[in-house]
Order: sequence, then structure tokens, then C-alpha cells
Amino acid sequence: MYVSKVRTKRTALSVGILALQGAISDHIYHLKRLEIEPVFVKTPEDLSQLDGLILPGGESSTMLNLIQRFALKSSLRSFLENTPSYGVCAGCILQARSVWPRQFSFNVLDISVVRNALGRQIHSKKVFIKDMDESVCFIRAPVIESVGATVTIVAKHDNSPVWVENGKHMATTFHSELTIESHKKCYARFKEIVVQNRRIKQ
Repeated sequence: MYVSKVRTKRTALSVGILALQGAISDHIYHLKRLEIEPVFVKTPEDLSQLDGLILPGGESSTMLNLIQRFALKSSLRSFLENTPSYGVCAGCILQARSVWPRQFSFNVLDISVVRNALGRQIHSKKVFIKDMDESVCFIRAPVIESVGATVTIVAKHDNSPVWVENGKHMATTFHSELTIESHKKCYARFKEIVVQNRRIKQ
């Protein structure tokens, strides 16, 4: 499937997908259903003129190594400080204030997380989330241990936050891209955040 390298129309919403490693392509379906132009992000130049960024699921430590290799760390830090982001599973870890076992994170979402807290990939499962009235997929998911006072908990499972947001930033510990109707909930909410931020900047 063709995905734009750069944005061509300022009138269209454009959301990047960090495309270094992990679950990338499934996000395209949900973005296109909401008339959002997806852009694969692999270099600092790819961040230009984006309205938001999805940090996908995958392996957070591998992503960090590739972020370093592709000289993206500084550009991503600056971008995330000023632009909406949606972290999915590993992406949630990259957004967090603190991570255990310890590793670097961008500290744009006031949460502390434990990596791979739900076990190995063979323990991955689909779970019904009452707050969302649907089942979602957890794959070696992190657990959000604590949230800051300004963080909104959108959904919980077993009394643990699985969907949170804080200003411009949103995260889910589950893989929303694997749920067929997620564009009506998770991605639609992220679109609202992106649109609101774009209006403020204008």
C-alpha cells in the first residue's frame, strides 16, 4: 500500500507512523478511514509538517537503538514536546515519565510503566474491556503502575489503566491497530486531539 513520504496539502491532516520497527502497516487502515494522511517516519526530515505521530507497538529497546542509529533522538524529543502523539504498547513506554526495567523514555506522558509486565508473547491475549465495550489485543504489554494528577484514565482493565491521555499525548497498552473498529474510538479520539492542537497553533 502506498504511504506518503511527505505531506503535500496543508489542508489535510497528516499523522506520521514511526516506521523503524514493530507493528506499522495496520495503522494505515484506521487513519485512512478517518481521512488522515499517513506518513512513514524514518528520518528527522519526515517529521516536517506533521500534525501528529503514532509510536507503534514493537520492542521498545530495539526502537531506541534504531532511533539512535537514524539520528532521530533529538528531533523526536523536540517534536513530541510540541506535537500530539499516540503511543501503542511499546510506544506507550517511549512516552512515559519513568520505565522499569530502566531505559530511556521521552517523558511526555506523566506515567510510570513496567515493560513486558504481562509476560512473554505466548501469554498475549484478547481481553474484553468493559470501559470500551469491546475486546482488545495485549501483546507482551506494559503495565501502567502510576499516573500523574493531570493524566486522564480513559479505560481500565483489572483496575489497571490501559488507555490514558494527558494534554497532547495519548497511550494504550493494547494494540488498537489490531481491533477492526478502533478508528471509531482510539483513533477518533487521537484525531480530536490532533485537530484541537492544530487550531491552537493556528
